[in-house]
Amino acid sequence: MKNTKILTLLILSLTLMFSCSDDGDDGPSGLSNEELVGTWTLIEINLSDEVDIDADGQASSNLMDEADCVSGSIIFNADATYQFEQASFTINSITNDQYYLDCNGTNLATGAWASDGTKVAFQGSNILSDNFQLMGNQLIWNQDEELPGVSSYVYEKQ
Repeated sequence: MKNTKILTLLILSLTLMFSCSDDGDDGPSGLSNEELVGTWTLIEINLSDEVDIDADGQASSNLMDEADCVSGSIIFNADATYQFEQASFTINSITNDQYYLDCNGTNLATGAWASDGTKVAFQGSNILSDNFQLMGNQLIWNQDEELPGVSSYVYEKQ
């Protein structure tokens, strides 16, 4: 049942993507599938609030400024398949706006991808969602988790 829903969503996404015609808009057209192919590296994990996990006196809303154990990448292949790898972590509240980061393994996923030039949809994993947006040379995965949760992951093509 779940696979049927995912397959239906992918087919609808692809149908919508290929059924739209060019309306002559001279605005930004996004990236072509060929431009997406390659390795995209995680460069930011934006939090909903600033934290000082490494206790250096400098709070940041980018978790990657605070912890060395977080990293990730998405590889887009020309055959419309992908490989996803990202550190798994949990942000724990200690007390008085202090937090502890527990890095606990790696999330891995593979499957198929499709893009309309401004968004990317993934099939084959329940880890990734359809909340990926292309903005310039960055791929942004919006989360909007509760405090002190992750608001977005930002990947950049290498």
